[in-house]
Amino acid sequence: MIDVRKLEILRELDRCGTIAATAAAVHLTPSAVSQQLAALSKEAGTAMLEPDGRRVRLTEAAQLLLQHAHQIFTHLEHAESDLAAFRRGDAGTVRVGTFSSAVKALAVPLVSDLSTRTRIRVELREVQPEDALDALLGRRVDICMNLATTELLPGSDDKRVHSEHLLDDVMDVALPFDHPLADRAEIELADLADEDWILANPGVPCWQLSRDACERAGFSPRARHYADEFVGVVGLVAAGHGVSLLPRLAQPEAVHEPIVLRPVAGVSPVRRISVQTRAGTADQPHIAPALESLRRVAAGVARGPLACRSVTRGPAPIADPAPALVS
Repeated sequence: MIDVRKLEILRELDRCGTIAATAAAVHLTPSAVSQQLAALSKEAGTAMLEPDGRRVRLTEAAQLLLQHAHQIFTHLEHAESDLAAFRRGDAGTVRVGTFSSAVKALAVPLVSDLSTRTRIRVELREVQPEDALDALLGRRVDICMNLATTELLPGSDDKRVHSEHLLDDVMDVALPFDHPLADRAEIELADLADEDWILANPGVPCWQLSRDACERAGFSPRARHYADEFVGVVGLVAAGHGVSLLPRLAQPEAVHEPIVLRPVAGVSPVRRISVQTRAGTADQPHIAPALESLRRVAAGVARGPLACRSVTRGPAPIADPAPALVS
């Protein structure tokens, strides 16, 4: 392997012309310069210098090596610039894990914000909440958004992980548009005890939240259908096949569906959303700006609850549009 420092000395000899001038330029003695160039000749397998009267000159092999050296030093200059940008938090790649309903509301604004303010490259990876800690500790992601069904965040007692609360994502009742309770401003869950319910699959956070909310209201929900993706939940509700609880982060996708969204009367079920990093990495130059951006995005989402909407079946009349109902 050719030593870059020796290449630098060779480049300076080409520029300065003499061993003495080169020694002064690189802050070495003439003897040390000669030793370094002799060592470079040994590394290259051919002489770098040849006599030229009382002086020396570069051999053809040295001239050939210099052509590559100029490119090497150009790349090193670029590398130093990139490292300086990285230290400023203006470059690098950060891998972000996110669950599906946070992609549009949180992850996409994060990518857009960083792309306009920095040169940090964001790579998104959808990660199920139950796999979040493994993805983080396995270094598949650097930052991971996660869900909690209680005050205790997953991994909050793990010293390898730093957890930070981002926002509370309220869950509202989703009803078919023509449901008898659709005209109420808020819904008592107890009034839905005899309804068919659409739940997430057992073990998924939304499944636990829905069951806990119903049990606080005095009943166990009668699950008719199971769907983890909210587009499926909304489709089933719109078709009149049951009722469900829909988190506000997922509600914008349902705005054109014939469903009604109403707040839960009393204590609303809440998905507690956190962001997690490996312990000791939150201050790294490419991760800290991403966390700061994510906090700003989450604060914007958390300023107020998403409007609950009612949507008519079919296109609304142009002359008399149906007003939106706001919780």
